[in-house]
Amino acid sequence: MTSPLTSDPVDPAADATATTSNYMGFVGVTTGSSSIMKVFPLWADILGLPTRTLIGHDLPMDADPAQYRALVEQIRDDPHHRGALVTTHKMNVYAAASDLFDELDPFAVSCAEISSISKRGALLSGRAKDPITVDLALNDFLPADHFARTGAAVVILGAGGSGTALSWALAERDDAPSRVIVTARSQQKLDHLREVHRQHGTRADLIEYVVTRTPEEADAVVAAAPAGSVIANATGLGKDRPGSPVTDAVVFPEDSYVWEFNYRGSLEFLHQARAQEQARRLHVVDGWRYFIHGWSQVVADVFELDLTPEVVEQLAEAAESVR
Repeated sequence: MTSPLTSDPVDPAADATATTSNYMGFVGVTTGSSSIMKVFPLWADILGLPTRTLIGHDLPMDADPAQYRALVEQIRDDPHHRGALVTTHKMNVYAAASDLFDELDPFAVSCAEISSISKRGALLSGRAKDPITVDLALNDFLPADHFARTGAAVVILGAGGSGTALSWALAERDDAPSRVIVTARSQQKLDHLREVHRQHGTRADLIEYVVTRTPEEADAVVAAAPAGSVIANATGLGKDRPGSPVTDAVVFPEDSYVWEFNYRGSLEFLHQARAQEQARRLHVVDGWRYFIHGWSQVVADVFELDLTPEVVEQLAEAAESVR
């Protein structure tokens, strides 16, 4: 497969007919560095998928709309391309190319993002899986009665796709936090998120929208959160580009759950939390389980599978072997 939008397939020797049989795509920035490139063939064997081949479609962070449209058209028009997972670019794919899809799920429309591209016969489908996958990952580490028991809050650093999904999932929880503070460097992103919540019918007093133009301003928001709060890095910093939304001087609330959404990259935010783990009694969580749930949900969507919790754990064990 040769295209300026496409990187080499993983393990082409394992599927010599990669260019004439089915394959799945991965839309990101640095797809070749992702563990999924080693994990996907293992999952294909477990799930009995019709292919072990995963193709990376790398686009720059500042790609223009024409590039997104060309990529969606490439996926749509290639009969061997089964569909794709979209990571960093999910909001941009929606903004630039949502009209190319025959159907969009309610999450995609409300959150204005597409994380799963699949085909149903001649129909091209776009779905936003993040509200589901982020909730699954949250439930993996957070006690079911945590917020009712502690009165803790949630600070979401970043109002992009992952931050939007987490705020959406929190609003749906029976055990809701006392409040959810979402930060962004621009008012525009927060206004968009506010409109998503308004359309969804989210309780007006649950979400607080705070512009933090500097890491020092983000530090202050984090430090003001009550003990036991969840502090999540949903900015993407520390993965596709280095950095952290907070400074090394940040003070995490005692007994808080510090959640780094990323599992690979420079991971500055994760290291900042680790440095205070013992002194502040932090529960530090990386993005590995989020990665597992995110990918397994999209693979199930693309290949029309039903995944039980037992199968997801089997996939997680296989992924751990190559982490």
